[in-house]
Amino acid sequence: MNVLSIVSFLLITGLVAVISAIKTRKRKVQTTSGLFFADHNNNFFIVGGALLLSNISANQFIGENESIYTNNMSVMAWGVSSVLAMLLVAEFFLPIYFRTGAMTIPDYLGKRYDDSTKRLVSIIFLCSYIVNLLPAVLYGGAVALTGMFNFLYPLELTYWQNIWVMVWLIGLTGCAYSVLGGLRAISISDTVLSIGLLIIGIAFPYFGFKFLGNGDWFKGLHILFSEHKEHLNSIGGPKDEIPLSTIFTGMFIMNLYYWGMEQFIVQQALSAKSLSHSQKGMGLACLGKLLCPFIINIPGLVGVHLYQNLENTAEVFPLVVKDTLPGVMIGLTAAVVLGAAISTFNAGLNSSSTLFVLNLYKPWLEKKNKEVTEKHLVYTGRKFEIIVSALAMFSAPFIIFSKAGFYTYLQQLSGMFCLPIFTIILIGFVFKKVPPQAAKTGMVFFILGYIIFNYVLNIKLHYLHMLALLFVLTSVCMLLVAKFYPGYNYIEIKLESVELSPWKNRYWYFGILIIGMIGVFVLFSKWGVA
Repeated sequence: MNVLSIVSFLLITGLVAVISAIKTRKRKVQTTSGLFFADHNNNFFIVGGALLLSNISANQFIGENESIYTNNMSVMAWGVSSVLAMLLVAEFFLPIYFRTGAMTIPDYLGKRYDDSTKRLVSIIFLCSYIVNLLPAVLYGGAVALTGMFNFLYPLELTYWQNIWVMVWLIGLTGCAYSVLGGLRAISISDTVLSIGLLIIGIAFPYFGFKFLGNGDWFKGLHILFSEHKEHLNSIGGPKDEIPLSTIFTGMFIMNLYYWGMEQFIVQQALSAKSLSHSQKGMGLACLGKLLCPFIINIPGLVGVHLYQNLENTAEVFPLVVKDTLPGVMIGLTAAVVLGAAISTFNAGLNSSSTLFVLNLYKPWLEKKNKEVTEKHLVYTGRKFEIIVSALAMFSAPFIIFSKAGFYTYLQQLSGMFCLPIFTIILIGFVFKKVPPQAAKTGMVFFILGYIIFNYVLNIKLHYLHMLALLFVLTSVCMLLVAKFYPGYNYIEIKLESVELSPWKNRYWYFGILIIGMIGVFVLFSKWGVA
């Protein structure tokens, strides 16, 4: 346990908290708009940083490096291929949300279909966050911090007990951020931490390759690119964890859902002061995603050469960091990993509260003809965040018993929640004659189909291909139901007061990003370093 690394970790973590406090001290969170949307006042730089850090949680540091260690670089497809989905979201989805005034995804579905669909999707979102997102974020952060430095070594606690303590440390800190500062404090801390992430991305290849080459940086680089080259390949085959073909089926669907329909991501985009700033923020986050293989995945590649037959492969990232980086950099890495875990946890927590308060609790109060005040809604939102935090902190440590790889476990579980929502939103976007009855039928059809495909029938099909197949079947089901309601036709409500001028030069920038996305795949392939 390096004293210098712990001191630097505490100083950097404290600095981020102080900057967030200074930037938000003059803005008291007294309204739901301030608590949940930062009063729609974030510029593109803050939006981009928040989108990137909300996406990059400790789960990716742990899960992706574990996958690279056990398989190869094909896992990077989740992040790199998401650039295409993000650009489609910026071009087509964000304008719809801005001009309809939708504050949440269920809010949009309430406008597109009806209030019962809005309530149903809100409940599914909440279940997804409480069962999957929040516990997984806490667990990933706990594994990373426990591996980098065992704070609790003097107490002689077991690994399992360490995980429990770290989960509660991250959970309580994240809950305090969200409850006291709202989305603005979360966005500011994300932006500051993104700078730290960039520093790590530059520093780790230097120190990691130098350690691998016993003090010789070029020798370490040569070892990385000449030995175990199969781990450098991002073009997954049929037997790999992420086959290349899945990029065009289930993975594309899940990426499009995540960046365009996942509440805690969309909420960051809608906190922008205009559509133009929101699109620029998404574009900035795209650039960050293209850099992620060089920032996040190098430790997994170094770990392949340093360790053989790790008993707990999820520990490869923290072990590499602890063994190769100097004390100050370990502290910075730990601070960024903690910040990334807190960031995603905060965003999910804030969005859970948004969904509950605006889509379930407030309509219930109005239905009962009870007085609805901003002060009461903010108080209820904060109380709900505390309850959800406690549930997540109690359940997170048990993820250690998952038989699948950590990252695969996350993606499989999230598919069960996200695909039915994605289907009814996309069909609602494209077909104006699809009624609310079709949306509800589609939700039920998908859930039943998912259960049958995964737990009743023994189908030998990659889970991402299976999700794509279920998407097609559910879409057909919804369109068939629509045939029984020929008189239905949705007319979109447009808000004239909203600034809808798009980012003028976006197409040039989008084109460069697409070329960059293809280039990263080529680099990590048999035509490049593999």
